[in-house]
Amino acid sequence: MSEPATRTGLALVDHHVHGVVTAEPDRADIESMLTEAVAPGPPGTTAFDTQLGFAVRRWCAPLLDLETLAPADAYVARRLELGGAESARRLLTAAQVDAWLVDTGYQSDAITTPAELAELSGTPAREIARLESIAERVAGSGVSAHGFGDALTEAVHSAAGAAVGFKSIAAYRGGLGLDPARPRPPEVTAAAGRWLRELEHAGSARLEDQVLIRHGMWAALDTGRPLQLHTGYGDADSRLHLADPSLLHDFLAASQHTGTAVMLLHCYPYHRQAGALANLFPHVYMDVGEALNHVGARSAAVLAEALELTPFHKMLYSSDAFGLPELHYLGAAGFRRDIAAVTGAFVADGAWSADDAERVGQMIGSGNARRVYGLTPAEARREMTSR
Repeated sequence: MSEPATRTGLALVDHHVHGVVTAEPDRADIESMLTEAVAPGPPGTTAFDTQLGFAVRRWCAPLLDLETLAPADAYVARRLELGGAESARRLLTAAQVDAWLVDTGYQSDAITTPAELAELSGTPAREIARLESIAERVAGSGVSAHGFGDALTEAVHSAAGAAVGFKSIAAYRGGLGLDPARPRPPEVTAAAGRWLRELEHAGSARLEDQVLIRHGMWAALDTGRPLQLHTGYGDADSRLHLADPSLLHDFLAASQHTGTAVMLLHCYPYHRQAGALANLFPHVYMDVGEALNHVGARSAAVLAEALELTPFHKMLYSSDAFGLPELHYLGAAGFRRDIAAVTGAFVADGAWSADDAERVGQMIGSGNARRVYGLTPAEARREMTSR
């Protein structure tokens, strides 16, 4: 068993991430987590023939005692030989992330909890609570339509005691072109009645009502905890054109007075639009999240585009890694390479000083997350270090 890597390089706080799978994945499982697609590719093809698949072979193979760019068959065989827990421990510790902020609202029964992720990685982990999951728990508690609004508000405020932030997947539940206004109580009661009747009739139903989604978002804003919103690229359950963050312009204008941070996650291919919104609104932040893993060798170009308009105190690091610990590692290692390459080019061109490059890397890597989420030294324990 290899020893955990010594912590070196740029300090990172992964402000939006998921756990790793707890079951022993087979090849089909591994391939399914290398893509956002809902079905396997055509016969005779492999998910390893993607930018992400090549990145796994290039950067993760040595951590499993393989040659760089080992063939996919050899990579999978070695991973299965090591087992899921040992593979995860090696990859997670090699990521050298200082803190994980973990979205617990997706397939929580199949992946590690924040505490389990912390144990595997040796790194503190805190929860990001998903609003739609909270609403679905409230709906299943026997609440009446009249009492649903207050019950959801109370549940959100209660969750804020343990969670460092909230997330909404409104982009998956009708899109981001939401009415920006806070719903009025009669609207919430009527919408809750419709949804509760559907639940009673069908036995289960996911939250898709825009009024109730908005009510949860405004309740989260009232807590002062950062509100994360999925935007841009995602799985086939979303519609890409409805996940354009520019659709949120009126909501962002309406919520500015709260002062609560709104975090635009992932954003690709709308990362330039997200950067413009972060430039315009003082409470808006963005990242390029999972995009950097999925675009592979083009990741530095995407990061450079995101830096065009985004104020440097408004961008954060995240991986959005889910399931495969390879994604947690690739996100961290790739971001360190990319920010060094992009800002290093600015320095080489005489546009930035070396001190500027170091300071911006520190802000985006961890400083902005520590400030916005109010992380204590124990939760992000390493001081910012130079690259």
